[in-house]
This record gives sequence, C-alpha cells and structure tokens, in this order.
Amino acid sequence: MSSPGKTSWPEVLHWSVYPAMDKIKSDRPELTIDSLLVGTVPAPPGFQSDRVLVFYHQEEGVVRHVAVIPAVG
Repeated sequence: MSSPGKTSWPEVLHWSVYPAMDKIKSDRPELTIDSLLVGTVPAPPGFQSDRVLVFYHQEEGVVRHVAVIPAVG
C-alpha cells in the first residue's frame, strides 16, 4: 500500500540494506533510493524531495546494516 505522506522509516534502522530499500520502495514507489556507506557524500549533494538515502555500516566486508533512519531528502 502506498503511503504518499511517509517521509521517514525508523522501523528499518539496523535492518539489512536491501530489505530496508524494498520496504521504502513498497511504501513510496515514486522515490529514488540510494544506499551509501556512512560518511559518504551523496551525488548530487543537498536535499532532494524525490530521494531517500539509506546510510549503512559495513561489517565483515559483506554484511550491511542501516545505520541512520532513512528519510526523504
């Protein structure tokens, strides 16, 4: 079900990155979703109302967990 007003996803904090991105996409299919390592600057930088950035920590070289609550911007 689409939730056009939803702008953040606290429920996916600490999830694996790809299931978190799938959840966000199911809620807001019109948004672009990018995953970035914590500390990485998005391109283009700055706020974008059609984008959600999913920042993650990488553990053991493979496992990626959401490190920051994803939000539109």
